[in-house]
Amino acid sequence: MTTLGEAARAVLLTADPHAKRRAARGFARAWRRGELVHRCDVAMPDRPAWPERPELLAPGRMPRRRGGGSERGRIAMLHALAHIEFVAIDLAVDLVGRFGGEFPRGFVDDWIGVAADEAMHFALLDRRLAGLGSHYGALPAHAGLWEAAEATADDALARLAIVPMVLEARGLDVTPATIDRFRGAGDEASARILSRIYTDEIRHVSAGTRWFNWLCAERGFGPAATWQSLVKSRFRGVLKPPFNDSARRDAGLTQEYYAVIAS
Repeated sequence: MTTLGEAARAVLLTADPHAKRRAARGFARAWRRGELVHRCDVAMPDRPAWPERPELLAPGRMPRRRGGGSERGRIAMLHALAHIEFVAIDLAVDLVGRFGGEFPRGFVDDWIGVAADEAMHFALLDRRLAGLGSHYGALPAHAGLWEAAEATADDALARLAIVPMVLEARGLDVTPATIDRFRGAGDEASARILSRIYTDEIRHVSAGTRWFNWLCAERGFGPAATWQSLVKSRFRGVLKPPFNDSARRDAGLTQEYYAVIAS
Protein backbone atom coordinates (compact mmCIF):
# COMPACT_ATOMS: atom_id res chain seq x y z
CA MET A 1 0.00 0.00 0.00
CA THR A 2 1.05 3.59 -0.59
CA THR A 3 1.58 5.75 2.46
CA LEU A 4 -0.21 9.01 3.15
CA GLY A 5 3.06 10.90 2.80
CA GLU A 6 3.95 9.30 -0.53
CA ALA A 7 0.52 10.07 -1.95
CA ALA A 8 0.69 13.68 -0.74
CA ARG A 9 4.11 14.16 -2.30
CA ALA A 10 2.81 12.86 -5.63
CA VAL A 11 0.03 15.46 -5.65
CA LEU A 12 2.46 18.25 -4.80
CA LEU A 13 4.79 17.24 -7.64
CA THR A 14 1.98 17.34 -10.21
CA ALA A 15 2.34 20.58 -12.18
CA ASP A 16 -0.57 20.66 -14.61
CA PRO A 17 -3.51 22.39 -12.90
CA HIS A 18 -6.14 19.95 -14.11
CA ALA A 19 -3.98 16.94 -13.35
CA LYS A 20 -3.29 18.34 -9.86
CA ARG A 21 -7.01 18.89 -9.31
CA ARG A 22 -7.74 15.29 -10.31
CA ALA A 23 -4.84 14.01 -8.22
CA ALA A 24 -6.12 15.82 -5.13
CA ARG A 25 -9.59 14.35 -5.55
CA GLY A 26 -8.04 10.91 -6.10
CA PHE A 27 -5.92 11.39 -2.97
CA ALA A 28 -9.09 12.00 -0.97
CA ARG A 29 -10.84 8.96 -2.46
CA ALA A 30 -7.88 6.69 -1.76
CA TRP A 31 -7.78 7.78 1.88
CA ARG A 32 -11.50 7.28 2.37
CA ARG A 33 -11.32 3.81 0.82
CA GLY A 34 -8.56 2.78 3.23
CA GLU A 35 -5.94 2.50 0.48
CA LEU A 36 -3.33 4.69 2.20
CA VAL A 37 -1.30 3.85 5.30
CA HIS A 38 -1.39 6.60 7.93
CA ARG A 39 2.33 7.28 7.78
CA CYS A 40 4.12 10.50 6.79
CA ASP A 41 7.81 9.62 6.62
CA VAL A 42 8.82 11.06 3.25
CA ALA A 43 9.98 14.63 2.71
CA MET A 44 7.58 17.10 1.17
CA PRO A 45 9.05 19.35 -1.56
CA ASP A 46 10.03 22.87 -0.51
CA ARG A 47 7.80 24.17 -3.32
CA PRO A 48 5.13 22.32 -5.27
CA ALA A 49 5.32 21.83 -9.02
CA TRP A 50 3.35 24.51 -10.86
CA PRO A 51 2.68 25.21 -14.55
CA GLU A 52 4.58 27.74 -16.67
CA ARG A 53 1.44 29.87 -16.79
CA PRO A 54 0.25 31.94 -15.03
CA GLU A 55 3.34 34.11 -14.82
CA LEU A 56 3.98 34.70 -11.12
CA LEU A 57 4.73 38.28 -10.12
CA ALA A 58 5.83 39.86 -6.87
CA PRO A 59 2.96 41.69 -5.13
CA GLY A 60 4.30 45.11 -6.09
CA ARG A 61 4.37 44.15 -9.78
CA MET A 62 0.82 42.86 -9.96
CA PRO A 63 -1.43 44.98 -12.19
CA ARG A 64 -4.19 46.82 -10.38
CA ARG A 65 -7.49 44.99 -10.78
CA ARG A 66 -10.43 46.94 -12.11
CA GLY A 67 -13.74 46.92 -10.28
CA GLY A 68 -16.11 44.00 -10.62
CA GLY A 69 -18.53 45.85 -12.89
CA SER A 70 -16.87 45.30 -16.26
CA GLU A 71 -16.41 41.87 -17.77
CA ARG A 72 -12.67 42.45 -17.93
CA GLY A 73 -12.61 43.33 -14.24
CA ARG A 74 -14.66 40.28 -13.33
CA ILE A 75 -12.36 38.00 -15.33
CA ALA A 76 -9.34 39.46 -13.51
CA MET A 77 -11.01 38.88 -10.13
CA LEU A 78 -12.03 35.32 -11.00
CA HIS A 79 -8.53 34.57 -12.26
CA ALA A 80 -7.01 35.84 -9.01
CA LEU A 81 -9.43 33.70 -7.01
CA ALA A 82 -8.71 30.65 -9.19
CA HIS A 83 -5.02 31.06 -8.43
CA ILE A 84 -5.73 31.27 -4.70
CA GLU A 85 -7.74 28.05 -4.89
CA PHE A 86 -5.05 26.34 -6.99
CA VAL A 87 -2.35 27.13 -4.41
CA ALA A 88 -4.79 26.19 -1.63
CA ILE A 89 -4.86 22.62 -3.00
CA ASP A 90 -1.13 22.38 -2.34
CA LEU A 91 -1.41 24.10 1.05
CA ALA A 92 -3.93 21.52 2.26
CA VAL A 93 -2.05 18.55 0.78
CA ASP A 94 1.26 19.76 2.22
CA LEU A 95 -0.35 20.14 5.64
CA VAL A 96 -1.41 16.49 5.51
CA GLY A 97 1.83 15.13 4.08
CA ARG A 98 4.13 17.20 6.28
CA PHE A 99 2.29 17.01 9.60
CA GLY A 100 -0.40 14.31 9.31
CA GLY A 101 1.66 11.78 11.26
CA GLU A 102 1.54 14.05 14.33
CA PHE A 103 -2.26 13.94 14.53
CA PRO A 104 -5.09 11.42 14.82
CA ARG A 105 -7.01 10.23 11.77
CA GLY A 106 -9.66 12.90 12.21
CA PHE A 107 -7.10 15.56 11.31
CA VAL A 108 -6.29 13.76 8.07
CA ASP A 109 -10.00 13.29 7.34
CA ASP A 110 -10.56 17.03 7.71
CA TRP A 111 -7.61 18.28 5.67
CA ILE A 112 -7.91 15.77 2.86
CA GLY A 113 -11.50 16.96 2.65
CA VAL A 114 -10.25 20.55 2.48
CA ALA A 115 -7.88 19.61 -0.36
CA ALA A 116 -10.77 18.05 -2.28
CA ASP A 117 -12.87 21.16 -1.68
CA GLU A 118 -10.11 23.44 -2.97
CA ALA A 119 -9.78 21.27 -6.08
CA MET A 120 -13.51 21.58 -6.67
CA HIS A 121 -13.40 25.35 -6.13
CA PHE A 122 -10.60 25.66 -8.66
CA ALA A 123 -12.58 23.62 -11.18
CA LEU A 124 -15.67 25.81 -10.73
CA LEU A 125 -13.70 29.03 -11.17
CA ASP A 126 -11.75 27.75 -14.16
CA ARG A 127 -14.99 26.63 -15.79
CA ARG A 128 -16.50 30.05 -15.15
CA LEU A 129 -13.44 31.72 -16.71
CA ALA A 130 -13.94 29.53 -19.78
CA GLY A 131 -17.55 30.65 -19.93
CA LEU A 132 -16.31 34.23 -20.08
CA GLY A 133 -13.81 33.43 -22.83
CA SER A 134 -10.72 33.15 -20.62
CA HIS A 135 -8.83 30.45 -18.72
CA TYR A 136 -6.51 29.94 -15.77
CA GLY A 137 -3.04 31.06 -16.83
CA ALA A 138 -4.25 33.83 -19.12
CA LEU A 139 -3.23 36.55 -16.63
CA PRO A 140 -0.32 36.98 -14.22
CA ALA A 141 -0.81 35.84 -10.64
CA HIS A 142 0.50 36.60 -7.16
CA ALA A 143 3.85 34.92 -6.45
CA GLY A 144 3.68 35.21 -2.67
CA LEU A 145 0.93 32.78 -1.75
CA TRP A 146 3.33 29.96 -0.83
CA GLU A 147 5.35 32.18 1.51
CA ALA A 148 3.18 31.26 4.50
CA ALA A 149 3.91 27.57 3.90
CA GLU A 150 7.66 28.24 3.72
CA ALA A 151 7.55 30.30 6.92
CA THR A 152 5.75 27.53 8.83
CA ALA A 153 7.31 24.37 7.36
CA ASP A 154 8.86 23.44 10.70
CA ASP A 155 5.81 23.48 12.96
CA ALA A 156 2.23 22.29 12.58
CA LEU A 157 1.02 24.78 15.19
CA ALA A 158 2.45 27.71 13.23
CA ARG A 159 1.03 26.38 9.97
CA LEU A 160 -2.47 26.09 11.43
CA ALA A 161 -2.20 29.55 12.99
CA ILE A 162 -1.24 31.26 9.74
CA VAL A 163 -2.86 29.41 6.84
CA PRO A 164 -6.43 28.65 7.92
CA MET A 165 -6.68 31.08 10.85
CA VAL A 166 -5.21 34.14 9.07
CA LEU A 167 -5.26 33.63 5.31
CA GLU A 168 -8.50 31.69 4.94
CA ALA A 169 -10.15 33.76 7.65
CA ARG A 170 -9.36 36.85 5.58
CA GLY A 171 -11.41 35.29 2.82
CA LEU A 172 -14.38 35.25 5.17
CA ASP A 173 -13.93 39.00 5.64
CA VAL A 174 -13.77 40.01 1.97
CA THR A 175 -15.85 37.44 0.07
CA PRO A 176 -19.34 38.76 0.94
CA ALA A 177 -18.54 42.16 -0.59
CA THR A 178 -17.10 40.45 -3.67
CA ILE A 179 -20.29 38.41 -4.05
CA ASP A 180 -22.30 41.62 -3.85
CA ARG A 181 -20.18 43.23 -6.58
CA PHE A 182 -20.74 40.30 -8.93
CA ARG A 183 -24.47 40.32 -8.22
CA GLY A 184 -24.56 44.06 -8.78
CA ALA A 185 -22.99 43.50 -12.20
CA GLY A 186 -25.66 40.90 -13.05
CA ASP A 187 -23.20 37.99 -12.87
CA GLU A 188 -25.26 35.60 -10.79
CA ALA A 189 -23.33 32.55 -12.04
CA SER A 190 -20.08 33.85 -10.52
CA ALA A 191 -21.85 35.01 -7.36
CA ARG A 192 -23.22 31.49 -6.78
CA ILE A 193 -19.74 29.99 -7.10
CA LEU A 194 -18.31 32.47 -4.61
CA SER A 195 -21.20 31.80 -2.22
CA ARG A 196 -20.37 28.08 -2.33
CA ILE A 197 -16.69 28.81 -1.66
CA TYR A 198 -17.59 31.12 1.23
CA THR A 199 -19.72 28.46 2.90
CA ASP A 200 -16.99 25.84 2.54
CA GLU A 201 -14.31 28.16 3.87
CA ILE A 202 -16.17 28.72 7.12
CA ARG A 203 -15.76 24.98 7.60
CA HIS A 204 -12.06 25.17 6.66
CA VAL A 205 -11.36 27.92 9.19
CA SER A 206 -13.29 25.88 11.75
CA ALA A 207 -11.06 22.87 11.09
CA GLY A 208 -7.97 25.01 11.43
CA THR A 209 -9.13 26.54 14.70
CA ARG A 210 -10.25 23.21 16.14
CA TRP A 211 -6.94 21.43 15.41
CA PHE A 212 -4.92 24.44 16.51
CA ASN A 213 -6.72 24.33 19.85
CA TRP A 214 -6.23 20.55 20.03
CA LEU A 215 -2.49 20.87 19.51
CA CYS A 216 -2.27 23.72 22.02
CA ALA A 217 -3.93 21.45 24.58
CA GLU A 218 -1.46 18.66 23.74
CA ARG A 219 1.45 21.04 24.31
CA GLY A 220 -0.06 22.77 27.34
CA PHE A 221 -0.39 26.18 25.66
CA GLY A 222 -3.13 28.80 25.92
CA PRO A 223 -4.69 29.00 22.44
CA ALA A 224 -5.38 32.73 22.07
CA ALA A 225 -2.05 33.93 23.44
CA THR A 226 -0.16 31.30 21.44
CA TRP A 227 -1.95 32.27 18.23
CA GLN A 228 -1.16 35.94 18.79
CA SER A 229 2.52 35.16 19.38
CA LEU A 230 2.74 33.03 16.23
CA VAL A 231 1.02 35.64 14.08
CA LYS A 232 3.46 38.29 15.28
CA SER A 233 6.48 36.09 14.63
CA ARG A 234 5.47 34.11 11.52
CA PHE A 235 3.06 36.28 9.50
CA ARG A 236 4.63 38.92 7.28
CA GLY A 237 1.47 40.94 6.83
CA VAL A 238 -0.84 42.70 9.24
CA LEU A 239 -4.35 41.93 10.43
CA LYS A 240 -6.62 44.72 9.22
CA PRO A 241 -10.30 45.30 9.94
CA PRO A 242 -13.07 45.18 9.02
CA PHE A 243 -13.55 41.61 10.17
CA ASN A 244 -16.54 39.39 9.48
CA ASP A 245 -17.01 38.68 13.16
CA SER A 246 -20.12 36.53 12.73
CA ALA A 247 -18.52 34.18 10.16
CA ARG A 248 -15.33 33.99 12.20
CA ARG A 249 -17.36 33.20 15.30
CA ASP A 250 -19.20 30.44 13.40
CA ALA A 251 -15.77 28.98 12.65
CA GLY A 252 -14.72 29.16 16.31
CA LEU A 253 -12.28 32.01 15.65
CA THR A 254 -13.60 34.47 18.20
CA GLN A 255 -12.45 38.04 18.85
CA GLU A 256 -10.29 36.98 21.79
CA TYR A 257 -7.79 35.71 19.20
CA TYR A 258 -7.51 38.59 16.78
CA ALA A 259 -8.99 41.79 18.25
CA VAL A 260 -6.00 42.69 20.42
CA ILE A 261 -3.43 42.50 17.58
CA ALA A 262 -5.46 43.99 14.72
CA SER A 263 -4.00 47.14 13.16
